[in-house]
Amino acid sequence: MARSPSPPKPAARPASKPATRPATKGKPSSLADDGDIEERIYRSVFEGVTRQRLAPGTKLPEASLCELFGVSRALVRKVLQRLAHDHIVELRPNRGAIVAMPSPEETRQIFEARRALEAALVRMAVRNATKAEVAELRRHLKEEHAAMHRYTQPDWARLASSFHLRVARLARNPILERYLSELMSRCSLIVALYEPPGNASCEHDEHAVVVDAIARGDEDTAVRAMEEHLLVLERNIALDRPASQRSLGQMLGLG
Repeated sequence: MARSPSPPKPAARPASKPATRPATKGKPSSLADDGDIEERIYRSVFEGVTRQRLAPGTKLPEASLCELFGVSRALVRKVLQRLAHDHIVELRPNRGAIVAMPSPEETRQIFEARRALEAALVRMAVRNATKAEVAELRRHLKEEHAAMHRYTQPDWARLASSFHLRVARLARNPILERYLSELMSRCSLIVALYEPPGNASCEHDEHAVVVDAIARGDEDTAVRAMEEHLLVLERNIALDRPASQRSLGQMLGLG
């Protein structure tokens, strides 16, 4: 005998959902999405500065960034706080954010501090470097040379910057190494903002002179070579870039 159909179960009441922010670009908001878009906004501004699309003093209105990326003001403000912490932007009370504008005096002070710190680190590196570590520095120089001749500017800039940190690591003083890392970040921003196009931020041959002196155990020559190298880098800076006439989206590479 056929079984009677079971009576239908009463419909379950829908669970109440917590309030969420408006979906971004048609997708439900989530913490993972927020992290991804936060990083995207940060990288867009950071690369806009380092690739000289965003000139010093360029305004970064919260409303414009919200519209360009389809996010809330709270997320934009979080990104701007990160960029300000890294000295990429300046947050001005009641006037909004702008791309950082290091003054000539601040630029001089930052490079002066870096020269003094690297002189101490290079001297210690000469005393502590092993033959294996010198050989590793020479391998690094070969990578620099290859990147330079491939004309891959991002790779070249990354390798040139990491050379200084590799030398600092040989000093066996992580505190001074950390201070140098912070100073280098600020120097890199200044170079990205103000160095005329076509100049190399670090010259390969100057790095080679430093490594040769370290290999010989010649402290004084290594220190002089590093100081001259940093002076050349500072002299290449021109603090007079004109303002761009492009839209914020174009400067961020979004249009």
